[in-house]
Amino acid sequence: MGFSSTLSPTLSRRLRLQLPRLHRLLRSSDSQVGNSTRSASLDGVLASFRSVCGDDGVSVGEAVREQHGKDESVHSCCPPDVVLFPRCVEEVSALAKVCQRHRLPIIPFGTGTGLEGGVTAMQGGVCFSLRNMDQVLDLHPEDFDVTVEPGVTRKTLNAFLRDTGLWFPVDPGADASLCGMAATSASGTNAVRYGTMRENVMNLEVVLADGTVVHTAGKGRRSRKTAAGYNLTNLFVGSEGTLGIITKTTLRLYGVPEATASAVCSFPSVQDAVDSTVQILQAGVPIARMEFLDDVMIDACNRFSRLSNPVTPTLFLEFHGSEQSLKEQVNTTEEITRSNGGSDFQWAQDAETRERLWKARHDAFYAATALRPGCKAYSTDVCVPLSRLPQIIVDTKEDLIENGLTGPIAGHVGDGNFHCLLVVDPDDPEELQRLHLFTDRLARRALALDGTCTGEHGVGLGKRALLREEMGPGAIQVMQGLKDTLDPHNLMNPGKILQPREL
Repeated sequence: MGFSSTLSPTLSRRLRLQLPRLHRLLRSSDSQVGNSTRSASLDGVLASFRSVCGDDGVSVGEAVREQHGKDESVHSCCPPDVVLFPRCVEEVSALAKVCQRHRLPIIPFGTGTGLEGGVTAMQGGVCFSLRNMDQVLDLHPEDFDVTVEPGVTRKTLNAFLRDTGLWFPVDPGADASLCGMAATSASGTNAVRYGTMRENVMNLEVVLADGTVVHTAGKGRRSRKTAAGYNLTNLFVGSEGTLGIITKTTLRLYGVPEATASAVCSFPSVQDAVDSTVQILQAGVPIARMEFLDDVMIDACNRFSRLSNPVTPTLFLEFHGSEQSLKEQVNTTEEITRSNGGSDFQWAQDAETRERLWKARHDAFYAATALRPGCKAYSTDVCVPLSRLPQIIVDTKEDLIENGLTGPIAGHVGDGNFHCLLVVDPDDPEELQRLHLFTDRLARRALALDGTCTGEHGVGLGKRALLREEMGPGAIQVMQGLKDTLDPHNLMNPGKILQPREL
């Protein structure tokens, strides 16, 4: 829905009914003025947005707002009052200045694939949907780096890179926005070899709450390493839109491996699978993916995909390298798994057989959801030191059984990060309460084992109290100080990561 530069009285009244929170925000930003002035202020804000990004760049339609008020998490939809569709960093900056002037909350939006409620507009305000900024801007194949805008997803980038012999390996599962992945410090199945977004972002362009544009490593800088000044890049990686809007990211690229092999192996216990994982890494095998499914998940995958895998803890492995190196990696890995009671070790190089071997892992989310048709899956995200993984998985499985919850387990075992895919009825308040209590116990179990409440999904709404327990009051105070400096009016994605201050 677009707006003319001067709104008719009828349209103005209708918009005030549609956008009550925005009207209240404008009223609170200037409590000394009358109703007519406040109405003019609302009209002026909408006209200001339109003057920057045009009729097509501003929407107050209910369906559009609701689409931008929820991600893939279990958190309820909280739609923004207005959705903006800027086309360039200059427009993002100009729109942020309008929001700053009128003290309107700003919520950045990429693809909406987050898992912690990071895009919900808790206080209403203005959503910056960045999908129209979708250019791959600078590719330097000889330097193994590329710069992209926030509308570029990981699959889009890899399709663009197809003929260059390069790829970007960070794979969170969803076809997420790369700038959104930077904002949440995403990772995924390849992290054991290639690292997370934190290790693969070289530079960021960020628009701050007041519209200032900053480049975290210096404009145009893309050196492979630097010791210059504070690490501003990693300050914004994982900030979840609470410090600024990421409008460009410069990423490390990697050569596409000459050959790929996949393997699957079953184990008598979780301890045996984890022991094999540690020994494989200690042996220096440059493994690319190392995934774990527990017996409950394997059983679910067998049913869903009509497979016949042994219903025991199972590792799914992937190797990258030359033809010769793959044989060495696979042989070493097979020896280690056998020494730890592993059985049914199968491996392959051809794509069709590799796909068949990994089918259970690829279908895990859908298989878990199919355990209870009509229900919704919620994924936990704790991470612990590798040596603590068997203990926390065993304790977690006992907790699930005691509390009558369905929660098969899948994990990036090479990182100590695992997900309990809890399948719950979203219309059952009692079950949702048991879910929330379980996730809190699981997170505190991880903290007690020197781990973290979130390995890759982020803090968002649901883990703010846990973050304080994990980091301690001193570190939280430093974070709050940084937030106050960069966003003194608390406009950037308010209510996420840090808890509201006690008055």
